[in-house]
Amino acid sequence: MSDEVAGSARTGRAGRSGGHRLRGGFEFAVFRARLFGTLATIVRWVCTVAAALLAVHVLLTVAGANPANALVRFVADWAETLAFGFRDLFVKPRAPKLQVLLNHGSAAVCWLLVSAVAGRLLRLFGGRAG
Repeated sequence: MSDEVAGSARTGRAGRSGGHRLRGGFEFAVFRARLFGTLATIVRWVCTVAAALLAVHVLLTVAGANPANALVRFVADWAETLAFGFRDLFVKPRAPKLQVLLNHGSAAVCWLLVSAVAGRLLRLFGGRAG
């Protein structure tokens, strides 16, 4: 048996592992997969937190929370920042609570969609889907 065949028989792999192996056993494909996997996780968390802040703002508004409260103001300020073009997506309905529900709720759904698509694309670029 040649050394290459014997080596692949021991490791269970035929030939190279598919990645570019550099000195010291560093595999670029593994590094790339981990890097893009980490980026995908970060993007998903950021988008999920943005959607959660928008959802909390909708919940506080619909529930009639005191707008002078510091926590309610904090959430409302962030929600206004994160709503982007959704702030006035729907023409002002008669009820202001319905307006917040429609506009900020749409923005929250959009953040979740961006999270799913961006996470999947980053993992795909990293070499593994899922």
